[in-house]
Amino acid sequence: MPVPFQNVHLESAGYFMPGKPVSNEGMDAYIAPLNRMSERIKRRILAENGIRERYYAIDPEGRTVHSNAQLAAAAIRHCLQQGGAELSRVSLLASGSSGGDTLMPGFANMIQGELAAPPMETLSVHGICAAGVSAIQAAAQGVEMGAHRSALAVASEMPSRLFKRSRFAARGYDCDFDSHFLRWMLSDGAGAILLSDGAPALAGTPGASAVRLRLKWIHQRAFSGDYPVCMQLGLTEDRARGHLDFASWGEAEAAGALSLRQDIRLLPHLFDIGIHEYAGLVREGWLDPGRVDHFLCHYSSEKFIPVVDGLMQKAGLAIPRERWYSNLAWRGNTGAASIMVMLAEFLHTRLVKPGEQIFCYVPESGRFMAAYMLFEVEAADAAPVSAPVRARAAVAADAEAEAEAEAVSAPHDPAGAPEALGGLLTELASIWHDYRSGVWRTPLVRQIRERRFALPDYLNWMENWIPQVREGSKWMREGAASLSQRYQALASLIGVHAGEEQDDFMLLFDDYRKAGGAVADIDALRRNPGGEALSAYLHGLAATRNPIGLLGAIYIIEGTGQRIVPALLPLIKAGVKLSPGALRFLEYHGQNDENHLKRWLAAVEMAIALDEEGDAARRIADTARHTAALYLMQFEHVRQPR
Repeated sequence: MPVPFQNVHLESAGYFMPGKPVSNEGMDAYIAPLNRMSERIKRRILAENGIRERYYAIDPEGRTVHSNAQLAAAAIRHCLQQGGAELSRVSLLASGSSGGDTLMPGFANMIQGELAAPPMETLSVHGICAAGVSAIQAAAQGVEMGAHRSALAVASEMPSRLFKRSRFAARGYDCDFDSHFLRWMLSDGAGAILLSDGAPALAGTPGASAVRLRLKWIHQRAFSGDYPVCMQLGLTEDRARGHLDFASWGEAEAAGALSLRQDIRLLPHLFDIGIHEYAGLVREGWLDPGRVDHFLCHYSSEKFIPVVDGLMQKAGLAIPRERWYSNLAWRGNTGAASIMVMLAEFLHTRLVKPGEQIFCYVPESGRFMAAYMLFEVEAADAAPVSAPVRARAAVAADAEAEAEAEAVSAPHDPAGAPEALGGLLTELASIWHDYRSGVWRTPLVRQIRERRFALPDYLNWMENWIPQVREGSKWMREGAASLSQRYQALASLIGVHAGEEQDDFMLLFDDYRKAGGAVADIDALRRNPGGEALSAYLHGLAATRNPIGLLGAIYIIEGTGQRIVPALLPLIKAGVKLSPGALRFLEYHGQNDENHLKRWLAAVEMAIALDEEGDAARRIADTARHTAALYLMQFEHVRQPR
């Protein structure tokens, strides 16, 4: 649930970028190529990320020109200067960063020392991109609770020191793609904002005398229990050893434990969970996309703009692209500092008007986290807020929910169906979100993620799963047969899908046997309690008249094949030595279930259009929710082999 604020205002914002801007052509002077791969990787990454200029706090010889604490201190001075404020007013300093200049003491204390600031409360948030939002939240909560009249939040990053060519000398300048990747993505910089409990006019922005900026809420959620590490510093490439496990720093560096890496294969999942979380904020009334006037989205590469936009559109919650703002192209990706640098430059260069809303979104790829902030522009002489933020949001949400329900319940022309499905797709996304999170925390998937998954575990999983997959085409055909004449077109579409699925279990069983499975008679395999419950539920539902809700079951089951299986497959391959012919089923579903889900959408459009009772959407969502719970139970009951 978001943390609401009643009495926190952004008084001023500032940033600091070290040195002169460095063009793509000038990068080699600072981040020199390592080997023959480097130039090719560089061209590919720069062509995708859209960054044209960035800043470095080192010189071409690799010497440090500004420390990270100096970057942060400079951003704070700029912030205070913009607002004409004195540092002596501030009683809380919260910092966010992936790392300061020292392992100890904390970064905020080092910044305080750099500023020669008076005694104050300090907090150091150690993270990656969302650490800046965490620092803002800590500062805002201190102000909201009345513990502080004014508080500073600062975020600063200096990854350039990690990218110097000399860092890779111990490894003979040989490094993997994951450690190559971030050398061409990240750069240095710092941002800061001053929060207060008063109602000052917003400083340093066009029209500053007329407006102020109120922080409405912040929401953060981490998914570290669901996914493996995506971006890390301090582990070896296989994540088996930490840098402190080596006999010396030199050995750790030679083993690659001090190389900053990102597993780009996991990144699509980051935006998937981020948009699902965003949909939840809309559904619960915290945000109305139609009211968002400025969308500040932190993305590491412009390649991800259509990804984020496409996911928002699929959920029916898109924010028009003309309302998006980013300075990635000319400021670079400064990690935790990016959102503060972006917000400060936006406020310094854009005219904002009373009533406008500024929505900020920060996805963090470290171990997956999503952070959101909502600001609202007010007239400088506006009366203090008295009504609870949540209550007002809930009223808007109720009205929106009623409108969506009415739109879904009415018959629709197929051409207009996707727009009308917005409410249903949003609810299904929320169900999927919780289900996926549960699956990733089950003992089975944890084994796979932590690379403790061996051949006996794979065979045991198949013995649990095959008899459940065997039932898929059966309950689909039963459900199609239970549809009345009115739904015969839908029955035919489901029949086509069932026909494609009917031999899947034999493909899976054949894979199992090729992998060394000992059970020769498929009839000897038995569903586990979760699989038994799921099968009973779906067969029972299929036997009822017009079981439209089964489309909700297909959404969860096909979604598992299209979204979860592809993420697990590389991890399974890494831990279990199998011939390619023993994984045909998993590979097939990873490649083909996207087409199945497109067919599913057409079926839902048809079902909604033909619905006479007006409850098809509810039945689809209810069945999806029950199926998710039972499918999760099937995962949970895959016990370790004896």
